[in-house]
Amino acid sequence: MIEFVAILDWILFLFAAVSVAYLCFFAFLSLRKQPDPYPCSGKKSAILVLFPAYKEDRVIEASVQSFLNQDYPKEWYHLLVVSDQMEEDTLLRLGRYPIEVRTIVNHSRTKARALQLAVENVASNGFDVVVILDADNVVLPDFLSKINDAYQSGVIAMQGQRVAKNPQTDIALLDAASEAMNNSFFRKGQVVIGLSAALSGSGMAFDFKWFKKHIPQFSTAGEDKEMEAMLLKQGIYIGYLDEVAIYDEKTADSDAFSRQRRRWLAAQYGALQRALKDLPAAIFSGNWDYCNKLFQWMMLPRVLLLGLIVCMVMLTALFHWQWSLKWWFLLFGLIMAFSMAIPDELFDKRLKKALIKVPYLFLRMFINLFRLKGVNRSFIHTRTK
Repeated sequence: MIEFVAILDWILFLFAAVSVAYLCFFAFLSLRKQPDPYPCSGKKSAILVLFPAYKEDRVIEASVQSFLNQDYPKEWYHLLVVSDQMEEDTLLRLGRYPIEVRTIVNHSRTKARALQLAVENVASNGFDVVVILDADNVVLPDFLSKINDAYQSGVIAMQGQRVAKNPQTDIALLDAASEAMNNSFFRKGQVVIGLSAALSGSGMAFDFKWFKKHIPQFSTAGEDKEMEAMLLKQGIYIGYLDEVAIYDEKTADSDAFSRQRRRWLAAQYGALQRALKDLPAAIFSGNWDYCNKLFQWMMLPRVLLLGLIVCMVMLTALFHWQWSLKWWFLLFGLIMAFSMAIPDELFDKRLKKALIKVPYLFLRMFINLFRLKGVNRSFIHTRTK
């Protein structure tokens, strides 16, 4: 019996250790100087900006107002709000702005379907670039200019840096820290050594012809994961624009946080299940970008990884204290990775106080593992307030 428990302990340790080592490595790389921004281009791209908005009456007008302050020539971009079940008063207010508002009937309730309906009647040669933003996103005036610079430099898929705009509550602050860690682990650290950045669902931009051709193939609530898999399978590099900030509203309470993570878990493991069949071909062809992405999707979410390690520290300390030493070492390594990945401006007394909520969030995330069936086929609307 003891031998079986010892083997199980080592299996769990090796599984967790590989993930911790991965996070430590890319957290360290994220501290290095980032690649220089793409040079300013005198050539302009025609850009289609999409704001899919499902019941987003509270935030969409402010986002549109902010976006119209772009320093990019107005004749070179077109803003399209894709309205799904928004109120008539909201639509009337949006009608006062120099934008297009298209009302859709989206039975599947997925962003993928909303994006499909948005571009299905747009000619492939109508635009050069498509930008996707969430209805609550706010960007700086040079946002489109920097997107254009990257595109004119040859980058046909890119992700900007999503940062929190409302970390007032403890949950929102933890969500902001999680977003910052995603930027460090899966974007900043990756591009330093030539790997692709992870997509984030908003603040993304693509070559319009590529997007229009492939968007009909995406059908789940994790359309960003489907896009990643398609791009990397085709050997297309995903750039990261660290200097391009997208201010994103964070979930303010634990219920919204849990619903959001439930959807993300379903999207991640659904994408992994569909993509695993292509892993042998990726290995034999040397497509390490694709292999790296699949490995990321195999990893436990960080809250679950932290919870697993803490639980094993306590269990092994009670059962056989010598076994707990390696788990203490792993916990120290994970904390170091988190510390390197979280920006100094977020690592303050408020964040330290908010950490008391982590055990509760771990429990909610653990329960979510058993509630994923069917989630990836429909959108779970997550309100922030």
